[in-house]
Amino acid sequence: MADLKWLDNYSGQTIEELLALDSEYRVDSLLVALEQALNQKAAEDGEQDLSDEERIVLAVEALEREVNNGGYGQFFTDSSGQYAAIIVDSLLRIGCPETANITSGAINALGIQDFSPEALEAAFESEDEERDEQLDECDGLYSGSGEDIAGQLFEFVRSHQDAIQL
Repeated sequence: MADLKWLDNYSGQTIEELLALDSEYRVDSLLVALEQALNQKAAEDGEQDLSDEERIVLAVEALEREVNNGGYGQFFTDSSGQYAAIIVDSLLRIGCPETANITSGAINALGIQDFSPEALEAAFESEDEERDEQLDECDGLYSGSGEDIAGQLFEFVRSHQDAIQL
């Protein structure tokens, strides 16, 4: 992987063209480009026009970005929290059961069933040392899980490319 280049951004490629770049570019950079393309599509056509597979890509990429940069707390409190209701199933669908289990633990730490932006915000309004300790533990488990989330997501995209339209 060290010899592979980083694709700087999405520049209008089709899904087939992006997938074909995996021998030249890092898979994680291809997924970031795919996420950019899907976010553009959602902004232009509306999120309701995204397929389930496209939502899975956006959910998993949001989790990867947020947890790697600031932990589960950041995932839940940033706009990525919109994927809280589907993230565990999304991880299972791409073949990451350990990460799904860790993420389920992070969700349970919040003690909520409603994942609306208001409910997520309310879950973090008050100081809660136990919640924060549980989320910190999940952050550590996430980084140490060893699951190749990017690789699994890329293979999911490859096998479901007919449902992903850019």
